[in-house]
Amino acid sequence: MIYRELLQLGTEILTKAGIEEAPVDAWYLFEYVTGLSRSAYIMQGDEEVLEDEKEEYRIIILKRAERIPLQYIIGEQSFMGMNFKVNSNVLIPRMDTEVLVVETAKKLKEGMKVLDMCTGSGCIIISLMHLVEGIEGVGSDISKQAVIVAKENAVSNQIGANFICSDMFAQIEDSYDIIVSNPPYIPTAVINTLMPEVRDFEPVGALDGHEDGLYFYRILAKEAPGHINAGGYLFLEIGCEQAEDVKKLLEEEEFKDVTVIRDLAGLDRVVYGRKE
Repeated sequence: MIYRELLQLGTEILTKAGIEEAPVDAWYLFEYVTGLSRSAYIMQGDEEVLEDEKEEYRIIILKRAERIPLQYIIGEQSFMGMNFKVNSNVLIPRMDTEVLVVETAKKLKEGMKVLDMCTGSGCIIISLMHLVEGIEGVGSDISKQAVIVAKENAVSNQIGANFICSDMFAQIEDSYDIIVSNPPYIPTAVINTLMPEVRDFEPVGALDGHEDGLYFYRILAKEAPGHINAGGYLFLEIGCEQAEDVKKLLEEEEFKDVTVIRDLAGLDRVVYGRKE
């Protein structure tokens, strides 16, 4: 079998499995196994495939056909220009969350302290510390397994973030200039309607925002002020239909200048407010 035939076979298997972007995913997995760039593939497409490459590609193509996310198969995801290790203990970083990072970074200055609540892979706090030099960053998550992944990502990206295991603010003692969070916000009843890659493989605890999706925003709005320095900010990623509800929660807890930011698709994506 030659390389062209191997790639074609992978594409056909994923297409039959109903994978929406079958050619794209087949190529990424092909590149992962063979190490061939597109230009190298053009030159070497008619060469014979090594037996171990063929077997490895077959195995991971079948995994993708079972709807296991591509990122969990290859073990990483790009975010804010950096690579982050991901596995089934953490959500896969998404481009939408880059909006949260960019908006938060606008308020950061050297010497500030930042807490990333529900840190998961650590992609938010690590990215903020990469963008803004001289800040002190802490990531917190209820999942011990997620904290392990976040620590590994800090090391691999050469960022000196600290991570702790805490159920929301239970183990948080310090105060911060900014608290940022992408909490679980999907209503429980909606989770079963999500695409299989998310519903069946990403950690439910990082998705489930309880009955109305606002459970963790209520905790953040109520308890974050006790851990934010005067003049500091709370930044939150939200579901695209939650802006008004989350904005109201922050205003009820006397946050000032509460603002809604849209993503590149024009959808509400971030809400933030200032503590007086």
